[in-house]
Amino acid sequence: MPQHSTEQKSVAAMNSVAAAFGLTLFKIIVGFATGSLGIIAEAMHSGLDLAAASVTAWAVRVSGRPADRDHLYGHGKVENLSALFETGLLLVTCFWIISAAVARIRSGKLEIEVTFWSFFVMAVSIAVDISRSRMLYRVAKKYKSQALEADALHFRTDIWSSAVVILGLFCVKLHEWVPQYEFLHYADAIAAIIVGFVVIQVSFSLGLRAISALMDSAPKKMEQEIISIVEKIPGVIDCHQVRIRASGAQFFVDLHVTTDGSQTLERAHALTEEIENVLKSTFENADVTVHPEPAQ
Repeated sequence: MPQHSTEQKSVAAMNSVAAAFGLTLFKIIVGFATGSLGIIAEAMHSGLDLAAASVTAWAVRVSGRPADRDHLYGHGKVENLSALFETGLLLVTCFWIISAAVARIRSGKLEIEVTFWSFFVMAVSIAVDISRSRMLYRVAKKYKSQALEADALHFRTDIWSSAVVILGLFCVKLHEWVPQYEFLHYADAIAAIIVGFVVIQVSFSLGLRAISALMDSAPKKMEQEIISIVEKIPGVIDCHQVRIRASGAQFFVDLHVTTDGSQTLERAHALTEEIENVLKSTFENADVTVHPEPAQ
């Protein structure tokens, strides 16, 4: 992978680490100062964002290393392992959030002080998450990085969970004005439970994608697309036995083509070179190996 792409991915990942650290610290201070379980839940969420972003930053740097004698297909799978690790962290968080919220509702101990800072920290969180999710998506799309895309998806869900917490805080504040509506007093804990279920949904989505990549599942429709492209090249009778393996942002493609068996070895080699160049121009970061077979 080109050095400049690794550097840009690393810069994006490190910016995400810095943002996650700042938000985590801010939410912890405000959460414990006000007693809001919703904000504390978001602080724990941001803490895991920090851990996940740190792992992603490490994974992005390692995945950019060239292939060596011990890793003949490069180090791209590190990005998939990073996404799987992030899934585990998210699941731990959501179980803690939901159990703590349920315990608080059952105990009836819902002392919460909703202040300006309660709303301010969540508004800042949404603004930062919008900014970094856009940045990560842009870099992930440009360099086809699953680790950065997982981070971007994670932070985009943070926007919605933060919005839910703000709604919960507003309902608690509303209860102070209309105390006859007792259910509003539970809004903060309910918001924390909703955040937990949002995290569960994201966790399963990220986990399934990471496992799929680690199991070398071929990208959907890519096989047929490759066959269609190759069979249009003059000299190719048919294309078959296509195998695709993804490693981070890179694809390894093996395929067989049937061609004229009477042509010279030099001409057959030139045809395989043409096929490889066409596929590499279509699929960025593709490593293509072509096996020619003589027509019967």
